Amino acid sequence: MRDDKKEDRVSDTSQPRSSGLMRKLPLIIILFAAAIGAFTLKDYLNFQTLADNREALLAVRDNHYALTALVFMGAYALIVGFSLPGAAVMTLTGGFLFATFPGALFNMTGATLGAIAIFLAARWGLGERLAEKMDTSDGLTKKIKAGIDDNQWSMLFLIRLVPAVPFFVANLVPALVGVPLGRYAISTFLGIIPGAVVYTSVGAGLGEVFDRGETPDLGIIFEPAILLPILGLCALAALPILVKAARGKQGI
Repeated sequence: MRDDKKEDRVSDTSQPRSSGLMRKLPLIIILFAAAIGAFTLKDYLNFQTLADNREALLAVRDNHYALTALVFMGAYALIVGFSLPGAAVMTLTGGFLFATFPGALFNMTGATLGAIAIFLAARWGLGERLAEKMDTSDGLTKKIKAGIDDNQWSMLFLIRLVPAVPFFVANLVPALVGVPLGRYAISTFLGIIPGAVVYTSVGAGLGEVFDRGETPDLGIIFEPAILLPILGLCALAALPILVKAARGKQGI
């Protein structure tokens, strides 16, 4: 009888551990793939590779347009989903192969699908439990969580619009604070429109850049003519947060 009780205790303690590990497994795989990709793929997913293979890529696109678009969006989703290097190159490739439109649409779709993969992995492994702990906690932690919950749409659009926020960070943070999947997906797709259109339009002119033996200027998004409108959108996204904060101070 004593041995049976010991076995039951062992199985009871091992099951939560194993299930906890399984929940974290997708996120662990993503982080592992990101670490390997940072060292093994950086010499392949670059502008030189695109320049060397541009004729072949254009030929494939011309012969199999729909299939090329689907494969491109799938590859983009994999790169974003596993946080591999080359997302910027893929965005420009979308413009190079498919022009600004529908290239921007293909880029946004691939990026959103990849972002959703990271979001689900992070939420399944860490986010749900972390959000529950934040809800049941006291003091500053609970206030931060409540502030995020009260301004989810604004916060989601803000982290997507601000160019200084890394894409990987913008994918993880919402998962860790309990943002609903639908809200996350919509804000991601719409929030990346400005950056996607800018970089896709740069990619649409890559042929001439390669002919001159030059490298595309990715800093174009920080030029005043482009940055100021994006900052204006950031201000609009932040406005509801500021209004709520002002009303809270006034006791409205």
